[in-house]
Order: sequence, then C-alpha cells, then structure tokens
Amino acid sequence: MLDGLSAAEQRAQSHPELSPMLWHVGHVFFMETYWLAERVFGDRSVTDDWRELYVPEVCAKDERSGLLPDAASLRAWAAEISAANDMYWRRAAEIDHPLLEDGYLAAFLRQHYAQHLETMRLARAQLLLARTESTTPSGIVAASPDTPMATVDAGMVAIGTDDIAAYDNEQPSFSTHLDAFGIAPHCVTNAQWLGFIQAGGYRKREFWDQDGWAWRVAESVEHPQHWRRAGDGWDIPADLDNDVANAPVHGIGWYEARAYARYADARLPREIEWEAARRQGVLLDCEQVWEWCDEAFYPYPGFKAFPYDGYSRTWFDGAHFVARGASIHTEIDVRRPGFRNFYPPTHRHVFAGLRLART
Repeated sequence: MLDGLSAAEQRAQSHPELSPMLWHVGHVFFMETYWLAERVFGDRSVTDDWRELYVPEVCAKDERSGLLPDAASLRAWAAEISAANDMYWRRAAEIDHPLLEDGYLAAFLRQHYAQHLETMRLARAQLLLARTESTTPSGIVAASPDTPMATVDAGMVAIGTDDIAAYDNEQPSFSTHLDAFGIAPHCVTNAQWLGFIQAGGYRKREFWDQDGWAWRVAESVEHPQHWRRAGDGWDIPADLDNDVANAPVHGIGWYEARAYARYADARLPREIEWEAARRQGVLLDCEQVWEWCDEAFYPYPGFKAFPYDGYSRTWFDGAHFVARGASIHTEIDVRRPGFRNFYPPTHRHVFAGLRLART
C-alpha cells in the first residue's frame, strides 16, 4: 500500500476524514497485537509503547502525521511483532479463551485488516486527485433519471448474519415482514448524475432535506467529490471500467443521494429492503460502489455489543447512515449480504453511490 508514494505522501493526511497511510499500516499491526498478545495472553510489552499513537480514541487524525516513524522503521517493526504474534497464534490453538471460540478473533482481525486496506485505497485515491489536474473532458452525455424497477413481493424476509465472522451490528438475525416494493436492479450512473446537475439539482432547494441544503450551501457543493471541471465538460476518472457514462456514480454523500432520489421521483431503499433484494438476486451490480440506504444506523432487535461496547453502539446516534453492498476496493472478507457500513451524511470520499426504490 505504500509503494509508489513519496515519503511526504506516506505521512500526509490526504483528506480531513482519513489518516496518513503510515498510520493505517502501524494501526493494523498494533490492533492484532492488542487483541492477541495483550487481551488473550496479557503481554503489553508492545502495546504500551504505541497506545498513544495507534488507539484512534487517544490520537486525533490531524495529530498523527508528525508522530509516525518512517516507512523503513515501520516495516521492520511490523515484521518483528508479526513474528511474535505468529508464536502467539500457535499457542492460541492450545488454550481456551472467549475471544478464540470458533475462530472468532482470527475472523475479527482478518476483517479489520480488510477494512483498513479499503480505507488505504481511498486515501491513495485522494492523494492521486491532489497530484493531477483536470485536462480532458470525459465526453459523457446526460441521461434521464428514468429507471426500470424490479418488484420484490410482500412477505417474510430473513435479515442479519449468524456466521462467526459477523460483526455485532449484524446480529442477531431475525425475520420481519416487508410490504411489496420496487428497486432498481442497477445503480444510478454517472450519465444520470450529469442529468441531475444539468437540471439544476444542486441549486433547487425542493430536492433537499433542510440539513442537507444548509450543508450544500455552506460547503458550496455542486458535483461529486472527484469530478473536475474540464473546459465545458467534466473530467471523471474511469476507476470502475472504461464505460464512464454507465458506471455507477460515486463521490456523493447521503444528503446528495436523497436529493437525487427526490429529483427522480423515487427514494432510497430501506436497509432491510436492500438486503432482501440482495438475497433474492434482484440486484445486478451490488459490489461496485457502496449504496446509501434511507435510514440512520440502528441496532437490530436483541443487539448485544461485542467484542467491546464502542464498536457499534457509539454510532447508533442518528448521525450515521447505512451504506450497503461493497465497492471495487472492498476485500472478500466483508463482501456479504448482511454487512453494514455506516458514515456521516457528508462523507463523499468513501466510494458510495445509490440505487433507487419506490413504494
């Protein structure tokens, strides 16, 4: 993940909501050591020295850059503690501990690495944006918001994940009744989003929630985060495939997704509608961009925090909104129908887009 980056880029904060690349590398090795060496075996010899840098709640994102070691020192440190952790993993096979039951800790840490790999890819994308200037318009033609809908019939649906790898916010699984609804098999495209821009979507107050409009005005938001003006058109990176016009739009926050849905005379899918449609095979392109859902992140009935109280419970605050599916940057470890991502409504760097639904 550090290859091809200058020393300055490796420790730069590429976005206010992202940590430096070097911090992510140190953090993932630190957290494996924390959960395995410290929590299971009581060995704090590594973690006590690095807690003030690599525990997110202790060191703020904008304070991390100047505290980081250089890449060579970090690589050597990671190799050293990885060797020690390999020894602990061998010992773990011979002991009983609640975190080790049924392979839970290995699955938890594997997913932690996976999620930070995706975040580092997002940081690399922001660094690349800062390197380049707009030059050539992508040449796409605006498309209408008209979107065919597939019908999901009313009935009982199973929601959630019982697998040992599931995070606490995916559990417990439950059944619930859904009324019939329509959902688009495909995500909204770049060409359709260009149609929204040309129709004045960022300037028409009637499409926006009150808070979303206040944010849009305050931040002067007028296009997806990574789009750049190029002459009379837009330079849109072909980061999904060569067909930029029909690739799913991303670089938009929840407020923008809701505004587009109103413009299209539709709405965002409810989270359980999205999962039901995914499990029934209705969604045809559900692993290209994360997809904003309509409601805030919330606990399932019978939710129990694990392995610590703040992993999910902290974010059931009404200020974080669910994004489902996966992006092209997502590792296989977290590509499952029940996985729940969540972000503030203003996050636009997270490779999220949308699909439409109707009652």
